Amino acid sequence: MSAKPQPVSSPVLQPSMVALVTLLLGGFITVFDLFVVNVAIPSMQTDLGVGFAEIGFVIAGYELAFGVLLIAGARLGDRHGRRRLFSLGMIGFALTSLLCGIAPDATSLIVARFLQGATGAFLFPQIYALLRVMYDESGRRRAFGLLGMTLGLAAIAGQVLGGLIVESNLFGLGWRVVFLVNLPIGLTAALLIRTIPESRSPQAMRVDWPGIGLATVGLLLLLLPLLEGPSIGWPLWTWASMTIAAMLLFAFLRWERDVTRRGGDPAIDLRLFQKSGFSIGSLVVLLIYSTATSLFLCFALLVQSGLGLTPLEAGMLFAPASIGFVVASLAAPGLVARIGNMGIVVGALIYAAGIGWLAGTTSGLDSKADAFALLPPLVLFGFGQGLSMTPLLNLVLGYVEEHQAGMAAGFISTMQQVGGAFGVSIVGIFFMTILDQDASAGMAQVARYADAFSGAMIYNVTAILVASALICWIVRKRAI
Repeated sequence: MSAKPQPVSSPVLQPSMVALVTLLLGGFITVFDLFVVNVAIPSMQTDLGVGFAEIGFVIAGYELAFGVLLIAGARLGDRHGRRRLFSLGMIGFALTSLLCGIAPDATSLIVARFLQGATGAFLFPQIYALLRVMYDESGRRRAFGLLGMTLGLAAIAGQVLGGLIVESNLFGLGWRVVFLVNLPIGLTAALLIRTIPESRSPQAMRVDWPGIGLATVGLLLLLLPLLEGPSIGWPLWTWASMTIAAMLLFAFLRWERDVTRRGGDPAIDLRLFQKSGFSIGSLVVLLIYSTATSLFLCFALLVQSGLGLTPLEAGMLFAPASIGFVVASLAAPGLVARIGNMGIVVGALIYAAGIGWLAGTTSGLDSKADAFALLPPLVLFGFGQGLSMTPLLNLVLGYVEEHQAGMAAGFISTMQQVGGAFGVSIVGIFFMTILDQDASAGMAQVARYADAFSGAMIYNVTAILVASALICWIVRKRAI
């Protein structure tokens, strides 16, 4: 994700298989943790006695920290050594997972999750960079293929194994084990780090800490009132927080422009946005990725708190969607090769149709026995998500010059994570408002959660349809 070419030493001959497995472990636990928490959320909510806002921040805080620090993590690895940053990131991820697992209350858990996301941002970029410098071209293709498979399996395992872990209630720890399981994995990977060759970039860019600080605080002050506001009646401080957030984000843009003008290394070069395809494409990435995490969260609450499924049953129910995503991800390049980038629009429309079908099916649920009716729309949703998300990033990055590709990729990765955090906060407004209104009306619990889920998914479908229209626009403009 570094913004400049990295003329490091030539690829290592015959890299150790242990080194590859170690890097894959790093990728596995960061993605696993994104998905496993969704299955555990209802149990956390019950155990800690908290509402949607706190639980939303457990997810959004991780994604926000992960997103805003990705570029910094990549640059620190380029400058100080990728193996060193990977090792520090793995140890940090393990230790912050321990903090999550022993958190006595929601506030402690939110802080620990934010720190966990930050450590994930330091280790994750090193995986891509190290795989690139460890192998020659043919070896690189195999390594990245294995990485893609590992990340897909991590998503599925997060749902199924997460449900099994929570339901097993090992040592009476319940949901806490989904975090504690990272401790031996992370420390094992850290012990094997010596099998990985060290690499640096002599042209490494400096980290723009003031810019990253402005963006982080600004986004936090934006997300906090969006998550808290619906449950506390939008008091004055929520509007003040959003106003200050807007000022800080504007200050961030000014700072980035000034750093670029002085010839420094900005977190993001604003000249990238002179290309309309990239600027509109960045918005598309934010919109598309804002729909995924929010759906996982609301679905977990629907099937566990609403329908009464166990964590394992909930994970097994959602697993086919993850399988559909993996299958579609493999098929997406071929689809785009045959019909062009409009294939991404086809995938996005299938994605929207799957969510719409899921919301419609949900509104007819009466009991736990009806849960299997959700399987067909879940598979369609996962398939459409894989068809649209996988080739979208390649489309957007195709609008920038080769020398800007590193910085652009880092920014798009940030948009993926920030989009997820933003989606949780926006969808949470709809979900909690409807849930509270239905509770006041005396509706049954299943009907309340079904109604809240269906209403919240209006945002998701709308966001995907808007993104589809924007993709059509940039694709057609590119063809002219």
